[in-house]
Amino acid sequence: MSANAGNQSGQLTLRRDVRFNGVKVFSATMVADRDQLGEKVSDWMQRNQQFKVTDIVVTQSSDEAFHCIAITVFYWEDTQRK
Repeated sequence: MSANAGNQSGQLTLRRDVRFNGVKVFSATMVADRDQLGEKVSDWMQRNQQFKVTDIVVTQSSDEAFHCIAITVFYWEDTQRK
């Protein structure tokens, strides 16, 4: 499985060099929540050190009233250890 990241023109870019078998998405639209998003990701990573993070993609989207930030964490979980 390979990570995919969209570029600014909306095209799909396949990244065969990045392997993952798990994804965690963090998102926020409110200002206070957006300000704390990085800390939430760091806290999750600290609590889940059994996962090897293989890629992180930050995405911003907006309309007239709202701005949304999403941080998508791709990771590898060693399923042999379960």
